[in-house]
Amino acid sequence: MDKPYVLCHIEKAVDFTIFDTRWLPCSAKCVVLGSKPNGKGVLRVFEMNTGHLDVVKEYEYKTTLKSGSFGANSLKRSHMSVISFDGQLQVLDLERLDAAAIYSVQAHNGMAHGLDAIGGGYMKNCGAPEIATGGADGCVKVWDLRQKDSPVVCMEPTTSQQGENMPRECWTVAFGDSFNNDERSLVAGYDNGDVKMFDLRQMKIRWETNTKNGICCAEFDRRDIPMNKLVVTTLEGGLHVYDLRTQHPKKGFACASEKDAGRSLGTNGVINGGRATVWCVRHLPQNREIFVTCGGTGAIRLWQYKYPEKRVKEASDGCSQGVAGKLQMLQATSVSSQPINSFDWHTDKIGLAVCGSFDQAVRILLTTNLNLY
Repeated sequence: MDKPYVLCHIEKAVDFTIFDTRWLPCSAKCVVLGSKPNGKGVLRVFEMNTGHLDVVKEYEYKTTLKSGSFGANSLKRSHMSVISFDGQLQVLDLERLDAAAIYSVQAHNGMAHGLDAIGGGYMKNCGAPEIATGGADGCVKVWDLRQKDSPVVCMEPTTSQQGENMPRECWTVAFGDSFNNDERSLVAGYDNGDVKMFDLRQMKIRWETNTKNGICCAEFDRRDIPMNKLVVTTLEGGLHVYDLRTQHPKKGFACASEKDAGRSLGTNGVINGGRATVWCVRHLPQNREIFVTCGGTGAIRLWQYKYPEKRVKEASDGCSQGVAGKLQMLQATSVSSQPINSFDWHTDKIGLAVCGSFDQAVRILLTTNLNLY
C-alpha cells in the first residue's frame, strides 16, 4: 500500500498570532482567529484562489480570539461561535461582520480556553444546538442558543479541587455521543491532566482519569454515533486513545498510549529529540480510524488506529473489560519551525486541510493516498 504524504500546498504569512483555524463549511474559505500585537483579537477570512490565499473579510475584537467552531451552525448560514480571552462567547454572522453579534454572553470570569459546538445540523449531529466552553476559572458550561444570559449546564470546581483558591484550569472541551435527541456527552480536559466525561442527559460524571500532564486537546472520533473512541493529547508528548465501547466499573476504558508523540524530526526524517507538546488532534472526516496530531516542534503526524481481534474480554472480577488496539504512525512531516497549534480537515475534499502555527503563517495542506486506507 502506498504511504500517505503530507504536502504544503499554500503558505500565507499573517501579521498576528494564530490560535485557531477552521474551514467555512461547503466552501473554499477558511477562518483564522488570533491576536494582533496590540492585544486586539482578529478574525480573518481567506479564500483559496489558484495557488494562493486572498483575504476576503476581517473582524477585530477588543481582546484575543482563542477558539471557534461551526458545530452549532446550519449549513445554510455562515454563523461561527467564538470565545475570547476575556471570557466572552459570541456567535458571529460571517456575512455581516459589521453587524452586532447574533448571540453574546459573558461565559467566564477571566480567561476562556476551550470551545466546542454541536447540534446545528452540521456534521449530522442530533439534538439541540449547544456550545460548550471551558475557562481558567475551572468552570465547564453548556450554552443553548435559544436561551440567553445563563448556561443550561454549569460544572463548577469543588472546594477540594480549588485547593488554595486556585481552581484547575479547563483547557479543552469536546462533545460526543450525540446519536439521538436525548443522549449527549461532554469531555473536559484540565491543566493538571484530569479528564472528565460528563453525561449531559443524567447530569453526572460518567468517567474520569488523570494523564499526569496538562490536557491540550480532546476529540471523539465521531460525535453522531454511540461513543466509540476518544483521543486526548497532552503536554510533553502524550497521546492517548480510549476505547469507549466497554467501561469497566473500576478500570474504566481501555487505552492505547504513545508517550513521545511530539518529538521533533531530523533533516533525514528520523524522529529524535525530547518530548514536546501535542497541541491538537483532528480525525479525518472520511475515515475516523485515521487522525492527525500537531506537535510543538512544528511536526504533523498521521496516525491509524487498528482495532484488536476482540474489543472486549472478561476481567478477573467477572466484569466486561475493553481491549485496546494499536497505534500506527503512517507519516511524520515537519511543516514549520514553530508549534502547529491548530488544524482542520475539509469535510468535502479528502486530504485537504488548513493549519496555523506560532510562526504566524497559515498553511493549506494536501495529504495523498488517504483513499487507500
